[in-house]
Amino acid sequence: MAKQLDYHTIREIFDRFHAAEPEPKGELEHVNAYTLVVAVALSAQATDAGVNKATRDLFKIADTPQKMLDLGEEGVIEHIKTIGLYRNKAKNVIKLSKILVEAYGGEVPNSRAALQSLPGVGRKTANVVLNMWWHYPAQAVDTHIFRVGNRTGICPGKNVDAVERAIEDNVPVDFQQHAHHWLILHGRYTCVARKPKCGACLIRDLCQFEDKTL
Repeated sequence: MAKQLDYHTIREIFDRFHAAEPEPKGELEHVNAYTLVVAVALSAQATDAGVNKATRDLFKIADTPQKMLDLGEEGVIEHIKTIGLYRNKAKNVIKLSKILVEAYGGEVPNSRAALQSLPGVGRKTANVVLNMWWHYPAQAVDTHIFRVGNRTGICPGKNVDAVERAIEDNVPVDFQQHAHHWLILHGRYTCVARKPKCGACLIRDLCQFEDKTL
């Protein structure tokens, strides 16, 4: 685990991320808050591209909790069976849709606790929804952010909660809104797990990773 970088270095890192991509976006396709919740819940242990492929047709016919309930569990399975753990995920989608209809009038709640009470929705999923839909500066730490945070020293931590706190504590407030997207995209396309593309890295000179590749 790298040592925590100082404020000025972190600000320079995010200045560079911002200059390269001022408005980074999540890659999961959705049409409203509800389809975003479903897409993020389906993305556990699956790729965004795989989820998008499965949900394109699904969301055309079921873009509200009630329409998803009308489709039924078997109908959901038909659309998402290319995604890992699809049976369990279909069950959760139906369960969370039922709760949204019965307890929230079909609307998606915008509090972390309420979101986390939904089946298949953990803290990471809740944070993605809060960030992407309501533009709340919530930090959803996935494997990419965990790796980048610890390699670079931007937000080191022994577990995802520690990394989440490190982002909140150390990334300047003006970069908090997009911080998790910049870090995810950096981990997905540049600071990859096996052979990081250090030669093409925007922040190579500021990063503390000792095993840099050429």
